[in-house]
Amino acid sequence: MIVMTTPQDPQVLLRSKSYLRLLILAALLGAPVSAAAYGFLALVSYLQREIFTHLPNGLGFHGEPPWWPLPVLAVAGLLVAPVIAFLPGKGGHSPADGFKPGGGAPTPAQLPGVLLAALATLSLGVVLGPEAPLIALGGGLALLAVRLAKRDMPAQAAAVVAAAGSFAAVSTLLGSPIAGAFLLMEASGLGGPMLGVVLLPGLLASGVGALIFVGLDSLTGLGTFSLSVPGLPHFARPDIAEFGWALVIGVAAAILGSAIHRLGLLLRPHVERRMLLLTPVVGLIIGGLAVAYTEGTGKSSSDVLFSGQSQLGPLITHAGGYSVAALLLLLACKGLAYGGSLSSFRGGPTFPALYIGAVGGIALSHLPGLPLVPGVAMGIGAMCAVMLRLPLTSVLLTSLLLYSDGLAVMPLVIVAVVVAYVVSARLTPATTDSTDSTDSTDSTDSTASTDSTASTATSDAPATSAATAAPSPGAVSAGTVPQQGAAVDPATSRAPLASSPEMSPEQKRMP
Repeated sequence: MIVMTTPQDPQVLLRSKSYLRLLILAALLGAPVSAAAYGFLALVSYLQREIFTHLPNGLGFHGEPPWWPLPVLAVAGLLVAPVIAFLPGKGGHSPADGFKPGGGAPTPAQLPGVLLAALATLSLGVVLGPEAPLIALGGGLALLAVRLAKRDMPAQAAAVVAAAGSFAAVSTLLGSPIAGAFLLMEASGLGGPMLGVVLLPGLLASGVGALIFVGLDSLTGLGTFSLSVPGLPHFARPDIAEFGWALVIGVAAAILGSAIHRLGLLLRPHVERRMLLLTPVVGLIIGGLAVAYTEGTGKSSSDVLFSGQSQLGPLITHAGGYSVAALLLLLACKGLAYGGSLSSFRGGPTFPALYIGAVGGIALSHLPGLPLVPGVAMGIGAMCAVMLRLPLTSVLLTSLLLYSDGLAVMPLVIVAVVVAYVVSARLTPATTDSTDSTDSTDSTDSTASTDSTASTATSDAPATSAATAAPSPGAVSAGTVPQQGAAVDPATSRAPLASSPEMSPEQKRMP
């Protein structure tokens, strides 16, 4: 049993035997969770090829027919709607709420619904990414392992274990344990003296899990997923005109991203009232947008469909093959499809934002004073900041994508990201958090009175098993990184970690 009373000094906690046992558990979970995440991504890629390439050929068509996305996206809606409506966990949290890794890891009963909804969404061409399902997968598998091992564990210890599993899973996608840790750190609002204590198990799990891809001794790894785009033209240094473009791109991304986000929020309540009927209709609309783009430009429907993760590199590399009219049509179709996907399906919002930002940057690079590379970089960073509300992560992801030119364009990206973040905050209503009803954890217990928590946490009763009991009122739900005195930021609807030294009795139960 991993149970201890949390001391005020994090250094005391780091030297405790309970924390050492937690680190060992995180290391043991790293490799299997990373392997499961890799398998999920590989399965999605395989199904995409089968559905959009091999199946049309098998039916006698010479390649994908122009109308093919229509039935495929309708089937996506038919598959996802009953999962959200009837299975525990509602298929995970709604992506219209933004990037929310702190909503709690799915329980073993909820995990199948999360995976089924994500698999249908991603495999059938819906415009969402895999990062949110991977975070849920990692946290859910970590909690499942604890349950199978029949380990009694308090809520906060379970939260750290689930977070470690999420670290390992999302690092598989980003190709770097550091990038995964950075993403979840900013998204969860971690800070203060407990930052290292909470992050260390996740960093260890993702580091050990990386051996699945890079290999160990004579064992060959599976290979890594890389976000970097090769073969970009060299960019030496920014000039004054490009800083002017950074202001323009930041404002434009804030307007476009806010419109997409509001479209998703506007459609969602209507879809939820008649989900079984309207989710396939939204799928048909997404498919229709892909067909319209293909017929209007002669380009592949994959430019509009999917998250854009695999299509981003070819888009930038072959940017010269797209006219301004084609780019504008792609921006409109992809943006509308993205907003519709946010309202009705399950997945992550990150990669479509990166792709739309790149399309906008390429389109603007046809204007004087803006080369391709800085235009793409500023578009990616600014749109990511608007949709994720994570400015630091937006700069980091842009640097990873434009690996060879990342350092040279970073000043421009930072300016564009800051402008986009501030302008979008002013465009966003102060109270936008209507999302708890769609969260995968259904964690309504967190609104209970803290007085009962204090009375139960100070007793000498045994620690509650995270695998067999629901979180007590006021407890940190599994998969949510512990926070001290969190206060909600109205601009981001996230609760950053406060620096107050006061800790509730429940928070003193640590791994």
